[in-house]
Amino acid sequence: MTQYFEIEQRDGAARIGKLLLSSELLTPCILNTAELGNLESPGPVVDAGSFWGTKSQAELEAQVNQIREKAGNGTLILLPHQAYPPAIPAESVGKAKTFTAINSENPEDEGPTGSLLRKGGKLEKTDLYVIEGAGNLENNARRFLKTVIDLKSQIPPDTALYAPNLALPENIAMLAYLGIDILDDTRAEIAAYSDIYLTAAGSFYLDSLTEFPCRCRVCAATRPAEVRKLSKIERSKLISAHNRDALEAELSLVREKIRAGTLREYVEGQCRVRPWLTALLRLGDFEYSYLEERVPAFRQNQLLADTSEALSRIEVVRFARRVQERYTPPDLDILLLLPCAARKPYSTSQSHQKFILALGKYRKFIHEVILTSPLGIVPRELELTYPASHYDTAVTGHWDEEEKAWVSGCLEAYLSKYRYKAVVAHVEGAYREICERVASKLGIEIVYTARESLVSMEALSNLKNTVESLCTAENFSKKSLNAEEGKKNFLRAIADYQFGEDAGLLFPEEAGKLAVKGRFPKHQLFDGKKQLATLVPQYGMLALSLEGAELMVKSEKYMVKIDDFIPRGSILAPGVIKADPGIRPNDEVIVIGKKALCVGRAAMSGKEMVESSRGVAVDIRHVKKL
Repeated sequence: MTQYFEIEQRDGAARIGKLLLSSELLTPCILNTAELGNLESPGPVVDAGSFWGTKSQAELEAQVNQIREKAGNGTLILLPHQAYPPAIPAESVGKAKTFTAINSENPEDEGPTGSLLRKGGKLEKTDLYVIEGAGNLENNARRFLKTVIDLKSQIPPDTALYAPNLALPENIAMLAYLGIDILDDTRAEIAAYSDIYLTAAGSFYLDSLTEFPCRCRVCAATRPAEVRKLSKIERSKLISAHNRDALEAELSLVREKIRAGTLREYVEGQCRVRPWLTALLRLGDFEYSYLEERVPAFRQNQLLADTSEALSRIEVVRFARRVQERYTPPDLDILLLLPCAARKPYSTSQSHQKFILALGKYRKFIHEVILTSPLGIVPRELELTYPASHYDTAVTGHWDEEEKAWVSGCLEAYLSKYRYKAVVAHVEGAYREICERVASKLGIEIVYTARESLVSMEALSNLKNTVESLCTAENFSKKSLNAEEGKKNFLRAIADYQFGEDAGLLFPEEAGKLAVKGRFPKHQLFDGKKQLATLVPQYGMLALSLEGAELMVKSEKYMVKIDDFIPRGSILAPGVIKADPGIRPNDEVIVIGKKALCVGRAAMSGKEMVESSRGVAVDIRHVKKL
């Protein structure tokens, strides 16, 4: 925990924060490596030295004291350290020297500090942690990712992580995406003195350039041919200035992507610059628990699924898992499989409007599920829920084998868990191929009602006649949902998806006056005159009232426990005593304390609320004094 670093915005593992030093540093940031060693006139961050030198422990302690006297508590001191390359055996690393804090009982009295962090090493409480040998991990995606995740699991969530000797314009977005807060210009400087010109699209040797693909203050004033005529020193200074500008420009763009919540989309394109970056993205998605804990329950912006990596994106996998684990379909005998539509929610599209019109009075007897890439399957009740109503993807009519396998797997898992007396599929092309695969594997029969055009008069008539014949058959139980039951089922499905198995607390069996009011999609759940929850159409989830929160308190899920105070607006992390580890950013949460019951929206994960010493934990919407 720290009093010098505060996180202001998050986008998954990426975050924008600030180091509260002599001059405030906005993170992610780039440190000037040369200035780190300036002990005479220290800046906001200074390196106090290395045990690899000739100085003793006492001399290094004296040096740290001198720096602190000169700079005061506004300078973060990287404590003396002894770094080893990653290839050194663990038993040898265990013998590395460590620096003893000047006042180990209360190191915060000595001002902000940073320390080298090695896997399995002793964790010192500092404000910034340096990844040992980070530069040696380039091009080794598996080892780099494992190192970052291991170290992140050791350190408090509100401290900064520094990866030295690694940043290039091409990889800054990926490093920030994985949770790196601090970088430096070491690689950019070395590149400049090797006549290497850096861009976000990769590096170029100066000799290979005819014109500069940049219009920074350096590139706009000259041409490659003119720069090549300069002396080695002058040439290196110009390329160094450009490389530094390229780093800062890319970093500014990355921070804007974090603010907009679109860093993932940018990374999916940017990772193509280097194979190891593409490997990092794919391996990162396999580390589901690391990223999922940090990815918000919903975003305000559209989710663009433009690459194959979108199939393993956290929001997509989370949606598929919750449909499989939390969602319970209505008790109906007939399942209708439909294709997705470009317009969201699907029921507002022209094609789905025609399907609904064709079903007519028989619609109440069937359960509708939509097949789509990348989400797999979307029950009709969840078509408003993020990301089902918020994604967009390139429509070419061609499905990759990877897409077919993913959607087939989702449908197979669903039909293995829930059995219907009849399955009807109004689909064509790849959708039909997926249905046929699943039917063959599970040994079930699917009735197809279209051959080519799904909205032709023939296809729609066939759909109507097929459903009608099933509904009027003697062996069907005529199970159906009337309009009121359909609305309740709609909200119940969303509650299940959002809160899990305890969502039933919002739908008590003894509540004889339970009703849904308001026109779609602005539904409100009432128990008599008490409003329990409101459906928020923008992201298709429920916002609880205080009465609804009182029912949910029994589950202790999505619960944040605070001390004996009455919140005003927001709850800061230091005020949180306990929080459900299942809470994700933007989740609807119930806050309970000795003096108040509140409902609001989480600003960070439940784990982070408990372990952080700074930052907003929950934005409060309603408060009730107890």
